Amino acid sequence: MFIIEVLDQLAALVQRSPDNLYVRWSRGPHADLSSAGDQRSADGLTGVPLPGLSANPLRIEPWWGDRPVRLWVARRLYDYRHLREQRGPGVRPWVLEGQERGRGPDNEPLVVCHRPVAWISEAAMRECEELVDAEAGTDWGPLHRA
Repeated sequence: MFIIEVLDQLAALVQRSPDNLYVRWSRGPHADLSSAGDQRSADGLTGVPLPGLSANPLRIEPWWGDRPVRLWVARRLYDYRHLREQRGPGVRPWVLEGQERGRGPDNEPLVVCHRPVAWISEAAMRECEELVDAEAGTDWGPLHRA
């Protein structure tokens, strides 16, 4: 795995591999990908095991049109940045190539990771926050349930 240092790197990656890239917030592939091949998340509310890793697609939706890919990936990261604190020490975003296996209780994709691709650096996260804050209205914030 390499490290994505700036948003332009992530945008370029999404443009090259548009359909099967996801971002996951966890302690990383070493924690998520067991030697037995069992890739599971758990529902945070009930603890029920889920048939895949919860992740968010980086695929650009058709309705995005010709808007900047850089802003698209910034938004995908921005919306879930609260997971760093919510899930505890060592949790950070990483990109994976995967295949959707189902949907979780929050309608998030549950995926099987075929290949870990990259870590997303803190510098890239700061860049995404600055970009979205500059573009967004004052009522927009992360998808955090208090």
